Amino acid sequence: MADLSINFAGIKAPNPFWLASAPPTNTGYQIMKAFDAGWGGAVWKTLGVPVVNVSSRYGSVNYRDSRMMGFNNIELISDRPLADNLREIEEVKKYFPNHAVIASLMVESRAEWIQIIKDCENAGADGLELNFGCPHGMCERGMGSAVGQEPEVLKTIVQWVMEAANIPVITKLSPNISHITDPGRAAVAGGTSAISLVNTFKSIVGINLDTYAPYPEVDGSGTNGGYCGPAVKPIALNMVKELAQDHITKNTPISGIGGIENWRDVVEYILLGCGSVQVCTAVMHYGFGIVRELESGVLQFMRDKGYNNIEEFRGKALPNVKEWKDLNLKHKVVADINAEKCIGCQLCYTACEDGAHQAIALSGDPAIRIPSIIEENCVGCNLCSLVCPVEECITMVKRDDGTERLTWAERTERGDVPVTFNDPLAGGIGHHVPTPEDAIKTFKNTRK
Repeated sequence: MADLSINFAGIKAPNPFWLASAPPTNTGYQIMKAFDAGWGGAVWKTLGVPVVNVSSRYGSVNYRDSRMMGFNNIELISDRPLADNLREIEEVKKYFPNHAVIASLMVESRAEWIQIIKDCENAGADGLELNFGCPHGMCERGMGSAVGQEPEVLKTIVQWVMEAANIPVITKLSPNISHITDPGRAAVAGGTSAISLVNTFKSIVGINLDTYAPYPEVDGSGTNGGYCGPAVKPIALNMVKELAQDHITKNTPISGIGGIENWRDVVEYILLGCGSVQVCTAVMHYGFGIVRELESGVLQFMRDKGYNNIEEFRGKALPNVKEWKDLNLKHKVVADINAEKCIGCQLCYTACEDGAHQAIALSGDPAIRIPSIIEENCVGCNLCSLVCPVEECITMVKRDDGTERLTWAERTERGDVPVTFNDPLAGGIGHHVPTPEDAIKTFKNTRK
């Protein structure tokens, strides 16, 4: 029987599905409702000196039929009195003693850190998360991403916290930095129990074309906010990978955050090394009930693959994530079109003709709408299969026999790489390329 329970840096939970510190974890009411629905843990909306928020607070990026593909907020930490939050933490733990309740914290001075840590421990919190990621509002006050972007400051504060804390500490990192390993290493140097990432990306999601103010609009003005949602997942996954492979941070537990909306997202984060995941935008979009799909999907994946627990597949993708220089240059695939599945939309032809390598042809007969692959031109870029609206209509077929392997690193070591602008060792030598004049047939026809 597959077991979803986890022990994340000493924090036990019935499953790895946690709510991220955000509006869905603003109150004990919401968190108990979430636990009742099946969530295994929750990171309380960040506690500190209460703030005053603005109205409105949220903006989004919609793409075609997808609402909130990207989500932007300018909401700050909890605006509720600390005493109210602490009382509700205690109440939640009374009803759900086996679920993980993590208090997210953001204060300034060492004395404030020590005091709020003791308060949260006395309320029964299972762990602490240090919010070093907020890219708006709080960073202007010397907190949030202002700390996350300064590794030495981050390290110092983590040390303060570790000296005072008696429960596990998770350091939440800002993605608004060139090298995520820098703050990650600083957190480890400070003694953190675990790391969580990513917090939100500094962003402007759009401009009102009537008022010329950025969204979300506040009385004719706006500001940058924090960007999250499905659109950020690829960037977040890469940052998780960076920490999971780094020789200093790789042994530190990671809680993955960013664009998680379905069970496949959860599995991908775990395959890249995460021991738990945190969800925000998907809950704000669809409600707490999505945890049922997360749970059933991950359990089915585990049954299909023969895994008994999360640890058995955590990090299994990491050996396959290599640097470009270590990829096999001898591997060759070409596109193949299934004529029975093709609907004749010809999107693949347009994409390849204008955006890739002119390796797809159309029939000279207007009645035949199924394109064909010009195999000698195909470089296996995969674009045609990506734009095709029919699943498995265009597949990439292996053409090498698997006996040869050669990487850029190996070629470099033996001096077999291009070193001049017109080097005959270049990869594009001999590729089919239409003449420039072939592109202006319409122009030439209008001149006749």
